[in-house]
Amino acid sequence: MNKTELVEAIAISADISKASAMRALDAMLEAVTTTLREDGSVTLVGFGTFSVNERAARTGRNPRTKEAIQIAAAKVPKFKAGKALKDAVN
Repeated sequence: MNKTELVEAIAISADISKASAMRALDAMLEAVTTTLREDGSVTLVGFGTFSVNERAARTGRNPRTKEAIQIAAAKVPKFKAGKALKDAVN
């Protein structure tokens, strides 16, 4: 399912226009992004938790030249599924 299909599903489920569903989805994604950018986390009970993990700097290897390279530290987004989501999938 892509974003357009998700917006359509939201519009049908919530009985709202596709434009309203698109604005709601965009607002939700912006809120999650802003919170993660500020090193916060977003918990949707039963669905899951979005958070930020720190990935340490490390030494990697260029597969083409086999030369060692330094990979910088980075913050990476993480999602941990909640119990209700896990149960729904299984």
